Amino acid sequence: MSGTAPAYEGDLVVAGRTDEAAGVVALTLRHPLGGPLPGWEPGAHVDLLLGAGLTRQYSLCGDPADRTAWRVAVLDEPGGRGGSAYVHDKLTPGTSVRVRGPRNHFALRPAARYLFVAGGIGITPILPMVAAAEAAGARWSLLYGGRTRGSMAFLGRLARYGEKVRAAPEDETGRLDLDAYLGVPEAGTLVYCCGPGPLLDAVAERCRAWPAGALSVERFRPREEATVEGISGVAAGEAGGATESGGAFEVELARSGVTVTVEPGRSVLETVEAAGVRVLSSCQEGTCGTCETDVLEGEPDHRDVLLTEEERAAGETMMICVSRCRGRRLVLDL
Repeated sequence: MSGTAPAYEGDLVVAGRTDEAAGVVALTLRHPLGGPLPGWEPGAHVDLLLGAGLTRQYSLCGDPADRTAWRVAVLDEPGGRGGSAYVHDKLTPGTSVRVRGPRNHFALRPAARYLFVAGGIGITPILPMVAAAEAAGARWSLLYGGRTRGSMAFLGRLARYGEKVRAAPEDETGRLDLDAYLGVPEAGTLVYCCGPGPLLDAVAERCRAWPAGALSVERFRPREEATVEGISGVAAGEAGGATESGGAFEVELARSGVTVTVEPGRSVLETVEAAGVRVLSSCQEGTCGTCETDVLEGEPDHRDVLLTEEERAAGETMMICVSRCRGRRLVLDL
């Protein structure tokens, strides 16, 4: 991808705002001139550029067939990093917000059967997925957990699917019974999960017995324990290679004719930008995919939470905001 331009970047108007659950608002965003927006597929997200360097990623949760609007839902997180507060306090009907995207690192692959797991606001990318699975005639079910029924968004929208959806508020049913739901691997089945980190980790543990590639997850934040020299990503014990402790390495930028040294504690992205090469980026945590860059030579030390195990093994791209080098040199398509 090499920091390529998104399908769209511009100001959209908040055409509608609804309360979907306690602390959750959904925004309908339209082009100010009424024009069509780029198409997208289930699992896609957009960046909301909220000013003062504040950029946040939110999953599209509307109908992909509707080219007149994009819909996102945002949980108000007291004590958060400012994005949700901005959305809840300032994005009211008639206001404008700059939007970039869409991008999709959580795409729904064809399958005969799906098991979906959602926790809290993690229901947002799952909504268009279950609609697509239903339209395709696939067998599917959704296990959806939350603190209380009142905190779980879109239950009314999901009611149309009947017993295929298992709503499990923790105050009524306790913790999600993942052992029963994921205990028996089945051929032709894919598992999709989005929600808080502990839920994703628990689902990943249950899916160790499943075939490789059966599980896809989307994380809103990097793993808390995954920090090396102040750079978020895979924990040091998992990184391996010559630079697993964050040592220096060389990066050649093939298109720019520039070679830089990435020092310990600095990211490839920071180093490249300091050399005057601009790269499109957003989260700087390895969670959004905006800075994904093609690797021409060398072995990346992947520390993002987006690439699949197969993509990591191929080593063809890397998220330069967090990932490093397993050897001493990388050549990037920049």
